[in-house]
Amino acid sequence: MEDRIFPEFFKLALAEHRQVFEVLPPCIEAVAEAGGRLLKCLDEGGKIMLCGNGGSAADAQHAAAELVVRYRKHRRALAAIALTTDTSIVTAHCNDYEFNTVFSRQIEALGRPGDCLLAISTSGNSNNVYQAVETARSIGVGTIGLLGNDGGHLRDRCDVAVLVPSKTTPRIQEAHIFILHCWCEWIENQLAADGSDI
Repeated sequence: MEDRIFPEFFKLALAEHRQVFEVLPPCIEAVAEAGGRLLKCLDEGGKIMLCGNGGSAADAQHAAAELVVRYRKHRRALAAIALTTDTSIVTAHCNDYEFNTVFSRQIEALGRPGDCLLAISTSGNSNNVYQAVETARSIGVGTIGLLGNDGGHLRDRCDVAVLVPSKTTPRIQEAHIFILHCWCEWIENQLAADGSDI
């Protein structure tokens, strides 16, 4: 019974996925602007800091790994750090202070003018991500929001906001990782030392 039902479920999920990707073209201008800012940050010696919660935390870590290690080419390491990964910092901060400032505290410590914060939130309303953006802005760190739905509170607080126009979290996350991969590959192509594919 289950085997007969799953193919239909899969087809419906695939159709929903395709529908979201079909409405991404209007985002191209914002995606391109954000990509240019990320490239400029790295090319001028800055670093990219990334943050998000849950699946967005995993996406932040995924993208940071692609930049530091490699995406598809041999090239120099690129400066990126996911603010979600240091369990000692995260747990100490949440124990001693509060969860809402777990990312902004790290930006206060690590951020410098010329750096860039990539803030990921499918709702655009994650308070700890919002606080991270506010702290970044206050110290001259550029801000890019990778958001969903209508962008929530973060939409108007980021220097560039990329919105995936969907209300379904898993579909937004699928589009987010696609956009992150596009940025990683484009940046890598621009900054690759020898241009050779692996």
